[in-house]
This record gives sequence, structure tokens and C-alpha cells, in this order.
Amino acid sequence: MLDRRTGLIGLLLAVVSAAAFGTSGVFATALLDAGWTAGSAVTVRIGVASLALAVPALVQLRGRWSLLRANAGAVLAFGALAVALPQLAYFYAVSRLSVGVALLLEYSGVLLVVLWTWARLGQRPSRVTGAGVVVAVGGLVLVLDVLSGARIDPVGVMWGLIAAVGLASYFVLSAHADDALPPLVSAWAGLAVGALLLGAAAVVGILPWRTAAVDVELAGRSTSWLVPVLGVALVSAALAYATGIAAVRRLGSRLASFVGLGEVLFAVVAAWLALGQQPGVVQLVGGVVVLVGIVLVRLGEDRPPADTADVDPVPAGAEPAAPASRPPASTTPGS
Repeated sequence: MLDRRTGLIGLLLAVVSAAAFGTSGVFATALLDAGWTAGSAVTVRIGVASLALAVPALVQLRGRWSLLRANAGAVLAFGALAVALPQLAYFYAVSRLSVGVALLLEYSGVLLVVLWTWARLGQRPSRVTGAGVVVAVGGLVLVLDVLSGARIDPVGVMWGLIAAVGLASYFVLSAHADDALPPLVSAWAGLAVGALLLGAAAVVGILPWRTAAVDVELAGRSTSWLVPVLGVALVSAALAYATGIAAVRRLGSRLASFVGLGEVLFAVVAAWLALGQQPGVVQLVGGVVVLVGIVLVRLGEDRPPADTADVDPVPAGAEPAAPASRPPASTTPGS
């Protein structure tokens, strides 16, 4: 259970993170329309974000290199599983599936978070949480308008599910706070690793690469290509990851993952305001349904299931310890 202050700060950070992530589509669309490949846009986004966070992260680290070395395995895991993997997998998914289906598959990762916290950490979801899961996923189907013109391909589905594993890894690995790096440092180090891996994928030809240093169309106006590059890097990556990690550590991976569904809602609003892509009635209804689901999950986190009612509460923002019969994790990815 969360104390009120920690919970409110965590929710605020999670909403800021979701809103920041939600702007990526608008900025990326400007670059893609100008001739960039999705792979190059993603790699530049992650690389510039890591550079932007480098100085404040090093200042916050204050020469404690031993802390960074102690968490080297965790940082590598976060960069590979929570940054590079979902980016690559989603890129391949949208090449074979409609965007709505690809996003729905990726965001099914929140279900994996629920299953993980139940199976590995003994956090059985309450009935209210379970109802919130069903409602939120149903609303997501409506928001993404998956049933309208859906394009299905088995290989694309496989990549979409791999992206879901990456998304779940982001929330699960960000939740560990024991002997952790500060969230800002974690975000910088993880993004740097992710950028190196994506860059390597581009060098060997796994990730198609093409950029164009030409003026682009953004929000109905012609502007320099640097504007969407800085937007997609500083807002939808640097700010999004730093606040997201901080939110997960306060809320826990399960609740934070469902608040993270708000990214889809913010993406729809951003596309409406900047690109004129007005959502339909079904999407608006779906947005309300998603919010109801998130509220239910939030309420469910304050109601531990009956069979755990007599267990001492977990400190705010921390994940419960693994059962004594199981060996503790050797690293704390994302921390």
C-alpha cells in the first residue's frame, strides 16, 4: 500500500511521463514524412536523449563510480531489455501490422507485469485490480480502433509480443530501488546502452538507416528538422524515461504500468492538436474506459487480497521481497 504523499507524487510523475512519451508520434511523424526511417529516428532519439542527460546525471552521481560499477549488470539489462528491445520489436511489428494492432500487442505488456508481480513476488491482484485490468484493456482496444481495418500477420504478431516483453521489462526493472542509482542516472545510463545497441543494429544492417537534413512539416508549419529531433529526444525520451523510472519506484511496477496506458490517450490528443487527426466517438469512449480502468487498478492497489491481509505492508514504492525459498535477484536492472 502507498502512503498518500508518495502515491500522489508517483502518480504525478507517471502522468508527466505518459504525456511526454505520448508526444513522440507527432515529432516522429514529421521526421518520417521528411524521409527518415523509423530506425534512424529512434536511434537518434535515444542517442541525443542520453547526451542531454549526461551532464546532470554525472553531477548527481558526484564521482560515485563504484555505485555505477556495482549496477553495471542492471544498467546493461535495462538498456537492452527496456530500451533497445521494445524499440526494435515495435519497429518490425508496425512494418507488418496496422499501428493499432501493434500498439495493442505492445501494451499487453501491462498484463505481463501483473503476472510477474503475482508469480515472482507473490503480489496476487485483488478483485478490484483484476476488474481494472479488464476494463483498461477493453478501453485500449476502443482507443486504438483495432477492429477497423486491422492488418494481421503472424510474424508481425510475434514482434508485437516481443515488444510487450520489452515494455514489461521497463516497468519491472525500473521498480527495484535497493542500492539503486538515482532515477536520472538510471535513465541516462540505460539510454546510452540502448543507443549503442540500436546504433550497432544499424551498422550491421538490422535497422534500416536514412536521415534527411531538410525542413519538415510540424503542426502545420515548416520548420527545421532539428525541432522534431530535439522534441522527440528531450521530451519524449529524456524527460519521459527520467520521470517514468522515478514514478515506478514510488508506485511499484503494476500500478505504474497501468498509469502508463495514458500514453496512448496523450498520443491521440497530441495527434489531434498538432496533426488535425480528430479522434472518433469510439476512441473518446475508449479513453474514458481506460481512465476508469486505471482508477480501479489504483483503488485495487490500496486493497490487498484477503489472503495477504495479515502480512506486514510493503514500504511505499518498494516491491515485496521474493519468497525465502527462492534466491534473490543478483542485480537490480533499471536502478
